[in-house]
Amino acid sequence: MRHILIASAVIATLSACSNGEKTARYLIDPPVTGERLANRLGTTELKDVSLPDYANAGEVSWQTADGAVRSNTKELWADNPQRAFTQTLARTISDISGATVIGEPWPLAEPPRRTLEVRVETALAEANGIYRLSGRYFVGDSGAGGSNQARSFNIAVPMGTTEPTPAIVARAQSQAIAQLARQIAVLGGPGNSVRTSSSAPRMDDIFSQPLPPLDG
Repeated sequence: MRHILIASAVIATLSACSNGEKTARYLIDPPVTGERLANRLGTTELKDVSLPDYANAGEVSWQTADGAVRSNTKELWADNPQRAFTQTLARTISDISGATVIGEPWPLAEPPRRTLEVRVETALAEANGIYRLSGRYFVGDSGAGGSNQARSFNIAVPMGTTEPTPAIVARAQSQAIAQLARQIAVLGGPGNSVRTSSSAPRMDDIFSQPLPPLDG
């Protein structure tokens, strides 16, 4: 009888742990504004966005009053955070500007004109009731005379509470990504622009040239 009771308790525990309804998953879903901006990026490959460890984990995290970053194993992102951030940012930039921004690897036969790299330093629901998204982004243009950008961003989205739920955090992060997409689309933010002085030959151009005649 004792073994039966132990086995029943173990089964009940495993059933509770495997109950998917007790795990909540949250999407990154920026709001659609209908805004239309000039196309300043053309064809651009977005490298995988670099995120802090706490933001790249599967759990939704937030900062508490003691300064600690905390999370709950039952409150998860619906997708891999890096993949979701990268794909959502690329799509949002494309939607508002008409540019063709695609997350790596580049799937089209014609190579992109530019590359975009985003390095996030902070992506956190802070204890002061602000969702903070800050870091730097870099636009590389290898064409002669191309404009290379190295700029920073520091986006603050009020959450309306100092004790946000994961749903509030997800909504604030989505709004922050939408603001970042707009800033990148217009190449805005503090930083510098550097012109490409010369254009390195592409590998396909090199190998498409005829070989020199053999001596003799």
